[in-house]
Amino acid sequence: METDERDRSVDGGHETVPDERLVEVKQRSPGVHDVIVVGAGAAGVGVAVALKDAGVLDCVVIERLRVGASFALWPAETRFITPSFPTNSIGMLDLNSVVIGASPGFGLATEHPTGLQYALYLRQLVQELELSVREATSVLRVTKIGDEFCVDTDTETLRARHVVWAVGEYQYPRVSSFSGAELCKHTATVDRYEDLPGAGYAIIGGYESGVDAAYHLSLRGKTVWLFDSGEPWVSTDSDPSVSLAPYSLDRMRDPRFKENVVLIPNTEITSVERLADGYKIDASSGKQFVTPEVPLLASGFTGGHRGIMHLFEERESDGFPLLSDSDESTITPGLFLCGPAVRHDEHIFCFIYKYRQRFAVVAKAIATSLGLPAEQLELYREWGMYLDDLSCCGEECFC
Repeated sequence: METDERDRSVDGGHETVPDERLVEVKQRSPGVHDVIVVGAGAAGVGVAVALKDAGVLDCVVIERLRVGASFALWPAETRFITPSFPTNSIGMLDLNSVVIGASPGFGLATEHPTGLQYALYLRQLVQELELSVREATSVLRVTKIGDEFCVDTDTETLRARHVVWAVGEYQYPRVSSFSGAELCKHTATVDRYEDLPGAGYAIIGGYESGVDAAYHLSLRGKTVWLFDSGEPWVSTDSDPSVSLAPYSLDRMRDPRFKENVVLIPNTEITSVERLADGYKIDASSGKQFVTPEVPLLASGFTGGHRGIMHLFEERESDGFPLLSDSDESTITPGLFLCGPAVRHDEHIFCFIYKYRQRFAVVAKAIATSLGLPAEQLELYREWGMYLDDLSCCGEECFC
């Protein structure tokens, strides 16, 4: 079953005959696409659909591997922490959907999809909505020359009036947090937790990935030491972008988790050293820990946006790309960002149900520059997928 899903081919879709307005644009700029979207994950597929709904028909999506590749690379046991539920019939969109009218909860018949299942969902969307996707194509560089972008790939150079960078983050794990971090195994490189040998593991990082790894190892009777520089499992912030999701907290209440996992909060790891019979872990407190198995690193991701940061200004607060109100680069007009790296003020759009609210904002800006009315995008507002007023964000739960 899993092999079949991993090997399923993705049809790039059928070419759609453009309307007269786009024919005129192409005649003025032969060989230049209106939009190139880089990345065919949740963000890339979602914004491509929004662009299509906005009337932008000349849009090409470029994917280095396959549609939904990052999700397919998740550890086999890892599931979405956000629940999927088919609520379209009552006017509410499935939290994990990236397009109006679709529900992973309904299509996959599961509430918390695995990464492999969600990759299949994205591939089905590409086929059903006939998106133009070029798989197995690596983008080497993006250059702005005049009013056009040159997108150099490993096979050809493409030209476009707009580029949407939707590369994501999972394939770019952070592995240089401290001395000896390269000796650890990042959780993003684990195929299956059930295949990990040994009786005990140290996990560095206590947020979602760390708790997920600890949970699955604890189910198999392994002893786990879970380190974190803070104490995220007791955070009082209601925003899941900065605290553990209820799904993770429920897992921590499992008797097997409580029995097998030792929580070690407020302990910053400064180095990992390889010994003859294991690994020595040093903490800033001066404490040392020794584990026989390679430590697991759950330190998050640097993100795919790092490969194109020279075309963005950096936010002073955190180094993420500085964006305009329409998620456009402030120094490279026509270049837009979609996905978990989107930040505005204190707002973090790192979950699908958050960053999908910005697809229509990007699509509207691009459609407007092409002279298209994009009237259909107003439907996105009705479904909670068109957030252009950030003043309504940031409200904490009072209970």
